[in-house]
Order: sequence, then structure tokens, then C-alpha cells
Amino acid sequence: MALKDFFKKKENKDKLNKGLEKTKTSLFSKLSKAIVGKGKVDDMVLDDLEEVLITSDVGVDTTLRIIERIESRAARDKYTSEKELNFLLRDEILQLMLENYPDNELDAFQVPSLTHEGKKLPYIIMVVGVNGVGKTTTIGKLAYRYKQQGYKVVLGAADTFRAAAVDQLKRWSERVGVDIVEKGMNVDPASVAFESVRAGVEAGADIVIVDTAGRLHNKVNLMNELSKIKRSMSKVAPGAPHEVLLVLDASTGQNAFQQAKAFTAATQVNALALTKLDGTAKGGVVIGVSAELKTPVKYIGVGEGIDDLQVFEPASFIGSLFGE
Repeated sequence: MALKDFFKKKENKDKLNKGLEKTKTSLFSKLSKAIVGKGKVDDMVLDDLEEVLITSDVGVDTTLRIIERIESRAARDKYTSEKELNFLLRDEILQLMLENYPDNELDAFQVPSLTHEGKKLPYIIMVVGVNGVGKTTTIGKLAYRYKQQGYKVVLGAADTFRAAAVDQLKRWSERVGVDIVEKGMNVDPASVAFESVRAGVEAGADIVIVDTAGRLHNKVNLMNELSKIKRSMSKVAPGAPHEVLLVLDASTGQNAFQQAKAFTAATQVNALALTKLDGTAKGGVVIGVSAELKTPVKYIGVGEGIDDLQVFEPASFIGSLFGE
């Protein structure tokens, strides 16, 4: 299914709207107060909009960029109503987000075909993030989504510091019906990652998703361990991991920014997943974290169900926030 068609399905759009309800209610309430009765973009409107965006967890740097864009556009065009100001804000936020996104005509969960020296290679995703953000659950839901698309999936339980993490991933593999490589606790995580990729290659898998320990972003030695895991995977599949997916808890707001910056610097993150959007009014963090890191949000969690992990599409996200 093409990404542009994903949200044409009513059930997908309804889930997105429901998942963003708290953020939308909070944002709309603040926006209404900022622009009610206003017919032009003046310093007072800009100051009020700046406050709205910052208090909605969009982030200071991204907020200032949005305000600059609005000020510049308003200097060129005339805006004479509250409705037009609302459209201006919506459009400038969307255009800022689209700067970091590839062609939206791609399939929602498309896996590229990879080979090395004539041999098929699986697409390798290394999943990182601190404990408690919903990392392992996100992996399980990803595996489900990819299997629904007809792909052969292998999971790798390289979070060997917590027995609960290994057990949780095993339960997900059983629930979804995909293979898993696990060696229990206190095993070198890099060796588990190596075996996971090798198993994926030997099984002719399309995708291997490797879980890693919930690294605290201020622990340099643990970040170095992630680099070791990456090197081990590339020994089996040159170029692996093809995707380093950072999972963030949207409800942590500004803490998510700090985690994202640290992980991006240490592990070359090239995709983001924001979880728990349905339980927070801090969904504005999705806008800011992508813009500041220049890294696309690829997935968002809008509920607890197995199919409540959605592919992220900026226009649908912004449209939902603005009540479309």
C-alpha cells in the first residue's frame, strides 16, 4: 500500500485522530487563545505563537525556525482572518517537517532487496533507546506489520542485561509467529547480534530486527557497546545495520530531545519511532525532534493494540493535529 493511501483508510485515520486527541486538544486550546480575533501577523501574535509552540514541546530551536518562516511569509502575503492565520501556521509547520522526509510514494512497510556477491541479504534494523520507552513492544509490533506484508522476519534478543527483555521478545516472537535468536542473560550482546544476522542470512529472511539494551544516554561505555554490536553485524552482512531506529517515549517531552541528540551522536541514528502518543499531550515533540535532528520519524505509537504502530506521514499527522 502506498504511503499516501495508508490514511485514506478510515480505520487508520481514526486511530491516528484518537491517538493524538490529547495533544490536539491542548494545542488547539492554546492556538485559539493566541490568534482569536486576530487579522494580521504582528509582534504580539508572533510572541503568543512562540509561547504556544514551546509549551507544546515543539522545542525552542524548531519554534524559532517556525516563527521566522511565518514572519517572512506574512511580510510577502496578506492575512486578514483567524482562519488564514491558522492555515499559515499549519502549512509552515508541515513544510518544515517535509524537509527531512523522502518520497512519500514508497510503500508503508517496504523492505529493499539487498544482495552481496550474488547472495541475498536481509534488511537489518538495530533498535536502540533507554529502558521504559516501549522499545521491545515496538519491535514486536514492527515484526507483526512486516509479517502482514508477507516478509520473513527474524528477531535478535541482544538486550542480554535484563532477563525480562529477552522473555518479552520471546513472547512477541511467539505471538507474531516469527523466528528469534536468543542466548539468555549475561551473554555478549554483540555475539547475539552476530548470530541473529547469520541466522537471518541462512534462513533467507527479508528482515532482521535486533533489540539492544536500554542504554542510558550519558553512559559512554554503554554507547561504545552499541558500536561493537554494529561492527559484529557488519561482519556477516556488509553495510549492516541498514537502519538504526531510535525509540523515544513522546510523553517525556524535552527529555526525548536530549536522548535523541545523544543517541544520534553515538550511533548514527537514521530513523525515529515515537511511542505512547495516545497517553500524552506532548505530541509536539514529534515536530521538534525530527526538525532538530534532521532525521525522519518513521513510526508512531497511537495505542496499545498490536496494529497501533503506524507508519508516520507528516501531512496526515499535521492535519490530524489541526482537526482535519
